[in-house]
Amino acid sequence: MSTFLENQNWRYATKQFDATKKIAEADLNTLKEAVRLSASSYGLQPYKVVIIENPELREQLKGVAFGQTQITDASHLFIFANDTNTGAESVDNYINTISETRGVPTDALAGFSDMMKGAISRLPQEAKNNWTSKQTYLALGNLLNAAAELKIDATPMEGFNATAVNEILGFDKLGLNASVIATVGYRHDEDSTQHYKKVRKSNEELFITL
Repeated sequence: MSTFLENQNWRYATKQFDATKKIAEADLNTLKEAVRLSASSYGLQPYKVVIIENPELREQLKGVAFGQTQITDASHLFIFANDTNTGAESVDNYINTISETRGVPTDALAGFSDMMKGAISRLPQEAKNNWTSKQTYLALGNLLNAAAELKIDATPMEGFNATAVNEILGFDKLGLNASVIATVGYRHDEDSTQHYKKVRKSNEELFITL
């Protein structure tokens, strides 16, 4: 745990990436696995994670992300896109996966399935989209933590035009919405923010014990 906390102190929201440094395939696979293993409500994972490497596409995305250079200079760009059509079909697919993975008959999972379908169906569309969007942040947290363990820099970003990103990537046709972005790579030596002291609330300010 001491190493984990040391790495959390090491990481920061990188403002300037070294465009010449790329993440090794083995490390990229580790990051992807960390995202895949993330917690989510019911374990449903109502989102997709799109990894953008294409430089022309990333240049387009930078234009709808206020020109932030991290979009093009980082080794990889992760876009977490929440599912806007989560419903009975999503639950059925999940139940089938549980059945195959654990060797459990789908009939034995009927109660769990009905509970999920009932809870989701009662949500208005806006609330449902808000819920699926929140799940992407759990996956984002795993990405940030795993990257820090590998001494890979990662910057979470909400500063982008989601509607424009959706249009560029064709997300609307896929039932997806760009929820949050993470740029991943290696800090540039000239990024002065890496030397800033980390600013966080004290334990007394942050925690309430009842």
